Amino acid sequence: MKVWQKNYDVNEIIERFTIGKDNILDMELAYFDVLGSMAHIAMLKKVGLINTSEHRQLHDGMLQILDKIRQNRFNIEPGVEDIHSQVEIALTRDLGEVGKKIHSGRSRNDQVLLDLKLYMRQNIQEIVSLAQNLFNRLINLSEAHQNKLMPGYTHFQVAMPSSFGLWFGAYAESLTDDLLNIKSAYEIINQNPLGSAAGYGSSFPLDRKMTTDLLGFDGLNYNVVYAQMGRGKSEKVLFNALGLFADTLGRLSSDICLYMGQDFGFISFPDEYTTGSSIMPHKKNPDVFELVRGKCNKIKAISNEFTMLTTNLPSGYHRDMQLLKENLVEGVNTIKDCLYITEFMLTHINVNDGIISQEKYRYLFSVESVNKLVLQGMSFREAYQNIAKMIEDGSFEPDPTLDHTHEGSIGNLCNDEIMEKMSKLTHYFSEKSKQVEQAYTRLTEKQD
Repeated sequence: MKVWQKNYDVNEIIERFTIGKDNILDMELAYFDVLGSMAHIAMLKKVGLINTSEHRQLHDGMLQILDKIRQNRFNIEPGVEDIHSQVEIALTRDLGEVGKKIHSGRSRNDQVLLDLKLYMRQNIQEIVSLAQNLFNRLINLSEAHQNKLMPGYTHFQVAMPSSFGLWFGAYAESLTDDLLNIKSAYEIINQNPLGSAAGYGSSFPLDRKMTTDLLGFDGLNYNVVYAQMGRGKSEKVLFNALGLFADTLGRLSSDICLYMGQDFGFISFPDEYTTGSSIMPHKKNPDVFELVRGKCNKIKAISNEFTMLTTNLPSGYHRDMQLLKENLVEGVNTIKDCLYITEFMLTHINVNDGIISQEKYRYLFSVESVNKLVLQGMSFREAYQNIAKMIEDGSFEPDPTLDHTHEGSIGNLCNDEIMEKMSKLTHYFSEKSKQVEQAYTRLTEKQD
């Protein structure tokens, strides 16, 4: 059964190919599809396209569907094309002809646009929450290990002293920029496309500002053609932002994989959080972080796939856009999994102390020795040459004392300032979450 069904049946092979995985993926959108329909019928009542009695029946019917969705008792039936069709079928089955009135002034095009925006908006909030948990873990680790030194590297060569405080704190601050970027994505996504219909509006006197308020949007996509052009653009904007999270997690994972190795030995995890080898009994592999790194590389590729799917498409709807949904849902679930498992693993990380006392790190303090000569009045270039000569002739003796005081250095991590950056961002998302929650509460109130 399809909402566009006419007096003929589509060939079964064609139907199977064109539906694809929609009947599975659309269950991710079910809750949002019903909320969108509830806002739409409230607006239809206001503009006189349905009466009060019809609205009450439809509203109550949709509340029942929402309850079934929350309890995992609502499914897309065999032969039903998508969630939009299933909701209308369920309402018509329970309420009769009035159930068929919910599609007035809408197209499946703006329905799916709306569902996807509500889905992305909700998942951004979940991603922000997971990122905040990881941020807090990293900050706590930075504070706990701020005085433990470790080697810093350039070109994979021992370079200068660093610290675990700096290392953990670096990834914490990276997450603040990731959130700043996803805030921009949220603002682009948080605009209402409902009422654009098939991309050219409607001759019905729709009140698009009303549905914008009912669904807790900040504003709407005014131009109906542009609203339709948002399909693909919103997904790309989101995954450009998620690509930064993936980059942060991927680099952290690469560090951990290196630092767990016997050649480094900086960190370790309890045996039960590692995996073994089928033939080498000594192996304790960092499979979790290797998988996080691989999954994050896949996430970074998704925005490019979206770009290629929509490249050179003219304005208006095209069935190519259906293919965006699978990557969207999989990618969103993957980044949430990666954020969760990374924070979970870091609760069990062991940091090894006294690393830099090893002989192989004796030149780690060469720059410190240069700087100390400069502080005594020698020019930097002369001091550099003096220390280089001492290293060359074997007379260099490292002095492991450090005095790094500037902002963001070993002795002045600025974690309070970094936490303030995060606090401002999470406050923004908290306020937006309240705005949406209040709108949904009003929208789903029982009708008198």
